[in-house]
Amino acid sequence: MKTYPRSKKEPAILRSGALYTFEMKQTRTVDLNVDAGESFGSWRMGHDDELFPYMSSANLACGFHAGDPLTIRKTIELAKRHGVQVGAHPALPDLVGFGRRQIEASPDEVHADVLYQLGAMGGMLRAQQMQLRHVSPHGALGWMTWNHEPTARAFLRAMRDFDPGLSLVVLGGTVIEDIARKDGVRVVLLGFPERGYLSNGRLAPRTSEGAVITDADQAAERAVKMVTQGLVQTVEGESIEVEVDSLLIHGDNPAAPLIARKVHEAVTAAGVEVRAF
Repeated sequence: MKTYPRSKKEPAILRSGALYTFEMKQTRTVDLNVDAGESFGSWRMGHDDELFPYMSSANLACGFHAGDPLTIRKTIELAKRHGVQVGAHPALPDLVGFGRRQIEASPDEVHADVLYQLGAMGGMLRAQQMQLRHVSPHGALGWMTWNHEPTARAFLRAMRDFDPGLSLVVLGGTVIEDIARKDGVRVVLLGFPERGYLSNGRLAPRTSEGAVITDADQAAERAVKMVTQGLVQTVEGESIEVEVDSLLIHGDNPAAPLIARKVHEAVTAAGVEVRAF
């Protein structure tokens, strides 16, 4: 069976009949990551209490798309109780649209907005004798950093200005990943067991069929395949190569608690240790 070299930009396709495959280095540890702290005031979002026992790291909303100061403090306390590593989840200023609407923002605005959010999260963590460890862009801001070089550079400059030691947690094969690696920023690559992939390695738009997976057993099976084989099935039915350091579960997925438990059980049963990066 012929082996082809890996490509981050254009993931190779394993076609029906399996004419070729890839040499993959099996991962023996993986981070389980969750977007959390996304309630705001009396408005509730997510299942943080149920999710954190299974997680090793969390991306906490910083107040721009969700997460008021009291919610942030309480979520940090929850993370501390469960030994969960905390990162910031900065977004565009979009509470109404949960940070998922496309809003124009100049690179200077992105830099200032991200730096402001890192400062807020860092200060709240310091009060709990905890440290900000990583940053992962949320929603529309994430999409902009994946595709737009000036936005990606502004985002990374904010990280560097706040703390040069912060890790970037992001989807692979993106503009920001390439720039970060060239700049010497530690990159942690995300896998999405409960989100649909396109054949180009990007996530399927949330409005499309198969974009959000709520079947916990299916998500767990996908998680194990990502970590142990470096493959994921796309919404088009193809298998593409993925590189994964951390598996992300979205806290607003209605099945998130069951998915978290099933994913944790499945990867552990596959001989993979769940551990923060």
